[in-house]
Amino acid sequence: MQEDSSRSPSYTVACEDYVHVVEFSPFSSGTPASLLAYGGNQYVVVGTCLFQEEDMEVEGVEFNVLRAFHHELRVDALAWSPESRLDRIPTIRFCTAAADRKLRLLTSDLQDRHEVKVMEGHSSYINHLVFEPTEGKQIASVSDDHTCRVWDLDGNESTTLRLRSPGISVCWHPEEAFKLMVAEKKGTIRFYDLVTQQAILSLDCGQSPLMSADWCLTNTIKVGAVAGNDWLIWDITRSSYPQEKRPAHIDKARLFKWSRANENLFATTGCPGKICSQLLIHHLGHPQPVMIGSTAVGSGLSWHRTLPLCVIGGDRKLCFWMTEM
Repeated sequence: MQEDSSRSPSYTVACEDYVHVVEFSPFSSGTPASLLAYGGNQYVVVGTCLFQEEDMEVEGVEFNVLRAFHHELRVDALAWSPESRLDRIPTIRFCTAAADRKLRLLTSDLQDRHEVKVMEGHSSYINHLVFEPTEGKQIASVSDDHTCRVWDLDGNESTTLRLRSPGISVCWHPEEAFKLMVAEKKGTIRFYDLVTQQAILSLDCGQSPLMSADWCLTNTIKVGAVAGNDWLIWDITRSSYPQEKRPAHIDKARLFKWSRANENLFATTGCPGKICSQLLIHHLGHPQPVMIGSTAVGSGLSWHRTLPLCVIGGDRKLCFWMTEM
């Protein structure tokens, strides 16, 4: 893996400040453009992105800021609600996690209405959160306090799942609203039935710490994760142990995300280094990464809803990489 094979971003968008998290909405906005939110110290910016691959008249990327929201602390994690739409009456709804161990649910019509609901319950750092994807009436969050909690939009906790180590990632099944995947730092990934609140299946990394895991929502038998320096892929119908495992990042892997456009494509990032963070894009049919990128102090990782394109935040910019498949 030579450094010189590193590719610069396909597109960049300038930001006012350091970007700590960035998320494409995985849901249609009701318009040709995609919703994107990024956050850093005390702010979240919501905008729309349109790329030249989607519209011939766009040069590169067209990024329009819809609104900047004040956020009391640095944003550590962010999730989009499926209720965010720009057609009809515009509604923006997303949830954040911050170092004060609270979730904040922000709802705005981009005009006068702007509500923030604070949800308290976790007793330690919140690592990841997700909305129930069919109706968006529930939010799941995982924390260093060894719990996964499910909340309604009024901030009431409906379910608490006790974990055996810190909760690192949480994913909701795209159609079955009672199925949740929870990944734990010590290397176990469990699938829960929220009706019975019991684990129905578990996967084992065989190593720790597990840093990030993702459920392939276009083909839900696939699960991927990064632990130590490696990426790991499971076929949940075949074994509780990984089908494939390869070393990826010299400096330990940090994030794993499946593409939404291609079930064989996924991205991993290295731990933010002193100068650069490495992005690797992998294809299950190829032994080597199909693309290598890097960005100064990069953080966050998110895939576009329909294009084989992912984004990372950095120092006063967003970096987008398009994969030619």
